[in-house]
Amino acid sequence: MTDDGGLRGLHRSSTLVLSAAMAVVGIVMVVVTLANGGGVLARGIVFGVLLALAGGGRFYFTWSRV
Repeated sequence: MTDDGGLRGLHRSSTLVLSAAMAVVGIVMVVVTLANGGGVLARGIVFGVLLALAGGGRFYFTWSRV
């Protein structure tokens, strides 16, 4: 048997980093859209919220899984 614990740890770490980055990009999209006068249903708000939720959810479930 091979010990792939190092690869699993690398995969988990990279998933956490990319999920956090996804959430941050979504939040930045919302802030930039609001700063430029976008309304509540502007594309930047909708996509930003969805991106932040997807990144945050993925981060949460990756973090909570043992």
